[in-house]
Amino acid sequence: MKRSFTIVAIILFVMSGCRENKQSTNELIIVDVTKNYPEKELILQDFMDVEYIPLETNDEFVTQGKVMAVGAEVILITNWSNDGNLFVFDRKTGKGLKKINRKGQGGEEYVGITEIVLDEANKEIFVIAYTGSKISVYDLDGNFKRSFKATGTDSHINTFNYDRENLISYVPDNSLENPSNVIHPYYLIFSKQDGSITRKISIPFDEIKSPVARDGEAWVVPVPTAVYQIIPDHVSWVLMETSSDTIYHYLPDANMTIPIIVRTPSIHTMDPPELFLIPSVFTDRYYFMSLLKAEFNFEIGRGFPSSGLMYDKPENSLFIPKIYNGDYTSKREVDMTSRPLDQEFVIGQSLQAHELVEAYGKGQLKGKLKEIAAGLNEESNPVIMLAKYKK
Repeated sequence: MKRSFTIVAIILFVMSGCRENKQSTNELIIVDVTKNYPEKELILQDFMDVEYIPLETNDEFVTQGKVMAVGAEVILITNWSNDGNLFVFDRKTGKGLKKINRKGQGGEEYVGITEIVLDEANKEIFVIAYTGSKISVYDLDGNFKRSFKATGTDSHINTFNYDRENLISYVPDNSLENPSNVIHPYYLIFSKQDGSITRKISIPFDEIKSPVARDGEAWVVPVPTAVYQIIPDHVSWVLMETSSDTIYHYLPDANMTIPIIVRTPSIHTMDPPELFLIPSVFTDRYYFMSLLKAEFNFEIGRGFPSSGLMYDKPENSLFIPKIYNGDYTSKREVDMTSRPLDQEFVIGQSLQAHELVEAYGKGQLKGKLKEIAAGLNEESNPVIMLAKYKK
């Protein structure tokens, strides 16, 4: 950490001659989380390829449209209510292929669905529930194949398909639940077959610092899906540890972490409520992030407000992004702070049918989205919008 602070100090000195929202020419990106940055408007279709999948609606396939995983042949959808339903739709046509529900307490069942990893190469679905982090594996028809846990941990989050043999996930610290026996967080690459450890990756820091809001002895943390410790970025991975001021690229072939973003002021010097810098979507040109404030209103049960931030590489500057969907005639903003799906698809969001029907009636749609909306009614399943790196 001392070395990191030295690097930051040098870079900040170099930056002192730059204009207000410009970065230094150093490869490290400096983000002042307390600064007010200018806004910048962009059209999503100008830097990403966008497609729409209207999900088939019938008596069996009725869903709220939470996108969990996308492959070349299928797309996996659940409900926000976590009722155990897992829907398999055709990736190109949106036709319903299979409805799976194995929710229960049995050995071949899952207690809930928090994360799903799709492995089309092996034709397997990994269903992960945070309770004990049991991983249940099924084929694409929902037939049980095996279950296992990652070796040496009772909890892990933010799980992705790493390669043909392994998954990658983040093991969080347990300092709130077990302060007498703290386990420092790390990244884990482990076998898809039995959970055995292939590799551990650690990011250096001096003191654990997590987004937590306190009220006397009561405390609360944001839902795990609001903080992304792992972000797929083409053939590499972006790693973020809330206890570190630095965000890294991890290069699998070299087994090497390279610092790419440094925040200032240090998370270790901020008074509560702290601001945490969370990466979300990384494209060839833009790095999208969010600022999460560790603040919670215990009376109304709401908190952890967040705001968007974007680094533009050619401009070498930071902005507050305003990203609009170009298939609307009016300004319809797109959330760029959602969890990326995999190395290809970085955004998977559901567009509710009743909203599309209303927009179509007002003449606010164009292109392919207008064509799809013309065939919907208010009871239709959502339309899934997918965005991937522009070719």
